This record gives sequence, C-alpha cells and structure tokens, in this order.
Amino acid sequence: MDGRRISANPRPCSVRRVVAKKRRRGGVDGFVHSVKKLQRREICSKRYRAFSMSDAQERFRNICLQEEYDTHDPKGHCPTVLPFLRKRSKIIEIVAAHDIVFALAQSGICAAFSRDTNQRICFLNVSPDEVIRSLFYNKNNDSIITVSVYASDNFSSLKCRTTRIEYIKRGKPDAGFALFESESLKWPGFVEFDDVNGKVLTYSAQDSVYKVFDLKNYTMLYSISDQNVQEIKISPGIMLLIFAKGSGHVPLKILSIEDGTVLQSFNHPIHRNKKVDFIEQFNEKLLVKQENENLQIRDVRNSELTEVSKTDFMTPSAFIFLYENQLFLTFRNRTVAVWNFRGELVTSFEDHLLWHPDCNTNNIYITSDQDLIISYCKADSDGPLSEEKCGSINVSNILTGKCLAKIRADNCLSVEDDCGSSSSSSSSSRGSKKRVKASRIRSTPAEALEDITALYYDEERYEIYTGNQHGLVHVWSN
Repeated sequence: MDGRRISANPRPCSVRRVVAKKRRRGGVDGFVHSVKKLQRREICSKRYRAFSMSDAQERFRNICLQEEYDTHDPKGHCPTVLPFLRKRSKIIEIVAAHDIVFALAQSGICAAFSRDTNQRICFLNVSPDEVIRSLFYNKNNDSIITVSVYASDNFSSLKCRTTRIEYIKRGKPDAGFALFESESLKWPGFVEFDDVNGKVLTYSAQDSVYKVFDLKNYTMLYSISDQNVQEIKISPGIMLLIFAKGSGHVPLKILSIEDGTVLQSFNHPIHRNKKVDFIEQFNEKLLVKQENENLQIRDVRNSELTEVSKTDFMTPSAFIFLYENQLFLTFRNRTVAVWNFRGELVTSFEDHLLWHPDCNTNNIYITSDQDLIISYCKADSDGPLSEEKCGSINVSNILTGKCLAKIRADNCLSVEDDCGSSSSSSSSSRGSKKRVKASRIRSTPAEALEDITALYYDEERYEIYTGNQHGLVHVWSN
C-alpha cells in the first residue's frame, strides 16, 4: 500500500485515516492520481450471528444485477465546477446508510442515490472547487462526514464537514456544518475516524499536536504534544504511541483512549540496522516485524514473547483485526489468511484470490458478525490471470475458509427491462434462469463485473453495491 501515510502497517479495520498529501507536479491529473486513502469498517460481535453457513449460501444463491447508477453528469452539476470534476472517473468508495448509497469517484465528485426511488438525490460537493477525498458515516448522530480539499487552497489542507442524512434525503447537502475548523490539517497532517471507540484523531503537522475528539458531539477531549511521536495506532480502549527509534529499541506508550492517561511505558528491543516493517497493537498483544526477521508477538501485560518464523509469516500488505474473535486477517500477493495471536495459521481460503494485487481494501467487506468476507476476486483462480476479462464477487466463511457463494457473469441471473428484452446477452440463452425486471440497466452482468474498484455490502437490505472504472454503481440483490 505504497504512498499511504502508514505504508506497510495499515490501520485496524475499524479505523479510517485520511492524509493531507502533497500535490504532485504535472497538474490536476497528477493530484488526482496521488489521492490515497484507507477505508476501514467497524468490526464488532453480536450475541446471535445473522449468518450461518446455510443462511449465507441461500442469501447469495440467486443474486442478480438489479440496478445501475451513474455518478457522471455530462452537463455538469454546476457550470463553474472544476473541469476534471466533470470527467468520468472510477469509483473509489461506496457507503450506504438508510437506503441511500453514496458513491465517491476518484475525481472528487460524490453522488447520493436513493434506493427507494432509484434516482440520484444530489451531489455532496457544495462548492465548485471542492474535491472530496473520503466519506465516513457517523452512526452516532446519523450523519455523513466528507473530507475535502479545495482548489482555492491549492488542494493542500483537509476540511471536514458533517451533514445529517435527513438533509441529504431532502437534497440539501449544504445544510451541514464544518468540523475541526481550528485545526491546521496541511500535509502531513491527517484526520482519522475511529468508529469502535467513538473518537476522531487529528494531527496538525504545523505544531506537531495530536488531538482526540468525541465522535458523538465533536468535543475536543485532550491533546498530545510530543515531536518524538512517530505514529499512533488505535485499538479498542487504548492508543499505542510509537516514538523515534533509540539505540537498539523503540520506545512505546499505551494510553487510555478516553482521557489520554498513560497506562504503560516500555522499550521494545529491535535490530538497530534493520527496517521495521510494522508495529501493531491489538488489545494486549503487540506485533512487531522487522525486515527478514521473525514476527514477534509480545503480551504487554507480562512481557511474554512469541516468535513466528519469517518463512511462515511474511510481511503482509494489509491487516484486518477481528476484535471479538481474537484473530486477524493478513493480505499478501492477492491471498487472504487468518491467524491467531499464538502465531498459528487458522484459515487458508479455498477460493478467494483477490483481483487487485495491491489489496485494495475498498474491494473487501467484512460483515459485522465477523463470519463472512466479501471480496472482488479472480473469477477462476486456476486459470491464467491475463486471460480473465472480468472477476467475481466471492463470499467466504472466515473461520473455515470455505467459499459459500460466487457471483460470476455466467451464474448470476439475467435481467430484463420493461420491454421484456434481456439485458444480459451472456445469460439470455439459458431459459431456465429466472428473469427479474429492472428499469435502466445498460450493463450486462459481465460488464458490471469488469474492473470493479469499490465494493460495499448493505447488511440491512442484503444488497451488494459495486463501483467500476466508468463511474457506474451496480446493485446486486436477490
């Protein structure tokens, strides 16, 4: 995940960090392609799991392409908008809340669509020079937070705005208000939303100050001012402060996320001349990996140390922590694996070869019950990668690795328009397939499964939303 604020050690899956990047030379296109962001979704447990294996198989068995939305407005939603906002570009983020689907394109344009009317409600860009970088749904106050940069500021500072969902439904995205206006979020500053703890972390590089805000009412709780802090990692209830390396060790502090109280301070020994691949905190477990060294898992309560051979555990490109299951997922070379904190491999997935080699986490969704992973994958993991034109949406059980369902161009239901003609040429010859009426789908299932760049699963409506390179959003449902 090169070029991101935290390169080899992404955030826990419940945390999203947006970084103020430097603008690359080469004009607007250079800036657009330099946009990097990391999306994580809340992982929590429920007493009664919504999905058993059979439930999941049944739920995804008759999936079909139900609807298509387009974020591109050929006329331009505002005549004075920045030129590159009027260009068609790929979807990089999808968020759904209360029957509204939000789709953010790489250009910086963001559109809201109603699942009730299947119409575009509005664009969230409220200023002609606004480029939206990321979205966050704040369930604490039922609002959508946009993180943006502006041409008038040379795209150098992050600005946050919150808008209640009820205003979006009325087509009034400008009815929200600005957040963290006192903070200077110029590069390398950032803002990070932590849904599990209900907190927001900001970093002002101008004065080297981290601040923690309450996600419910945006009240500032406390600040951390220390120029030696190199990184902050968030886990349930705590924060890990990583300081500049000393001679043969790295100083660490564990703080209470609620009030910033220091709970523990210690030094972790490291090889002084070797690169640190990552340092991660998961509850009481500290994970440290250096280049060409074994993975070290340290229990910070009693300093008990477990090592995993470097040949068994190679540095992943991303992590996703499953907090209640006491497990974590690793992503490396398009493959996914499940580990426990004894350093043991728990699950290898039987058929879950990811499409994107860089582990684009926008194409991965973990259900809130921690039992399913839904990803955009290679349609045939046994076939030559270069010969495949479109991928598949795979649903797998996290604890067993079993593939429960696969949405492919040759097995999803064909769709008819109101005139009764099939919109899926690849499926029209199979008369046994059930046909479902739809209104304005121009893509065939095969086309909708090409170049998927964002994926989201709505656990209330049981629908999958995918976005592609052309700025189109597709709804998959049974």
